[in-house]
Amino acid sequence: MEGKKIIFSGMQPSGSLTLGNYLGALKNWVALQDDYDCFYCVVDMHAITVPKEPKDLRKNTYEVLANYIAAGLDPDRVTLFIQSHVSAHAELSWILNCFTYYGELGRMTQFKDKSKKQDSNTITAGLFTYPVLMAADILLYQADLVPVGEDQRQHLEITRDIAQRFNNRFGETFNIPEPYISTDVAKIMSLQDPESKMSKSDSNENSYILLTDKPDVIMKKFKRSVTDSVGVVNYSDDQPGIKNLINIYSKITNMKPDTIVSNYEGKGYARLKEDVAEVVIEELKP
Repeated sequence: MEGKKIIFSGMQPSGSLTLGNYLGALKNWVALQDDYDCFYCVVDMHAITVPKEPKDLRKNTYEVLANYIAAGLDPDRVTLFIQSHVSAHAELSWILNCFTYYGELGRMTQFKDKSKKQDSNTITAGLFTYPVLMAADILLYQADLVPVGEDQRQHLEITRDIAQRFNNRFGETFNIPEPYISTDVAKIMSLQDPESKMSKSDSNENSYILLTDKPDVIMKKFKRSVTDSVGVVNYSDDQPGIKNLINIYSKITNMKPDTIVSNYEGKGYARLKEDVAEVVIEELKP
């Protein structure tokens, strides 16, 4: 009898996770834990590709692990761990580096984007070879499926290429992973700049909701969220702030966006903001 398919995924330890992390990934991870053999880790080795204070990194790593469990990941049903605690990640990464081409790493769009923000003299080799460590993370567990967003799809493709190259040279060693594409994923955007993804690295703390935010803070942030001057609740790319609020509401309540729009016909934005805040507060209750 064929066993469960293996899923691998991880998040960097940026401290307390955001609502975007939860609705965009973590909530889906929880839904997968009964049907798949899941390996979820905190990828602290990926985090040090840019400068980090050691004490902050340690604190944030355990905080993210705590967030995993608080969100509903059950250590009795999934494997939860910290990347750096398993030395095989670094060991396999070095081996795979020797089967990865400079040119294909140079074509990674995420490296291009991140390196533009840094002085060329301070860009680390770790940032350049980040996709190889990610490949090692995945291949080490013979993952069948990897939940990925658009920003990581290219990294999964290079993982597949490296695995196939290694297999061609030494025989069938690694499973070739496929992307796990959920049809129920909405990208959660910044509350202050709804054209940008919600991120804790944003300098404006009103732009994101932390999973550890208190109810009054959550309500305040939603009330301050940027919308528009149209004054009518529509699910439209022309109203990104309102669309983002509807996506959050929809993802938590499983209500279709069109139904939400109908429910707010003739009602103002203030009511929508308060109601979204309320469902988020209820969802994040311990």
